[in-house]
Amino acid sequence: MSPLGKVTAIYRSVKKGERIRLDQPALFISGFGLEGDSHGGRDKRQVCLFGLNSTEQLQKIGGAGLCTGRFNENITTTGIELFRLPLGTRLKIGGTVQEISQIGKKCFGCEIGDENGKCLLANEVVFTAVIIGGFIKVGDPIEVME
Repeated sequence: MSPLGKVTAIYRSVKKGERIRLDQPALFISGFGLEGDSHGGRDKRQVCLFGLNSTEQLQKIGGAGLCTGRFNENITTTGIELFRLPLGTRLKIGGTVQEISQIGKKCFGCEIGDENGKCLLANEVVFTAVIIGGFIKVGDPIEVME
């Protein structure tokens, strides 16, 4: 395994619409997700990941902040386009192993959508299930497991 990407930020949703950035290592629990996260334990949609490149696209088109917070991602990534990997792909992220369980998220219909009102970035959100729990911190590598 070689690192393809890395973790650039970790967020915990304390309640709907409110999240805090974690500066210390965060504990991800097998079968649940991020410890203390209000979205944890939801079937196989336990952890939400969104790429920094997608966030930068929002900024370029004048949509800074419109969707990134609304996607409620737990982990912001760089260097890897997780949404291009097939469902079932296992990732080693920090001390965890996670499996891609869903690609894409509901569009919220903000002003950066296409002519049909669909968000241009909704299909770049990835959900994972935590297979092996452990700690993740900013800067940790993201590796595709074989």
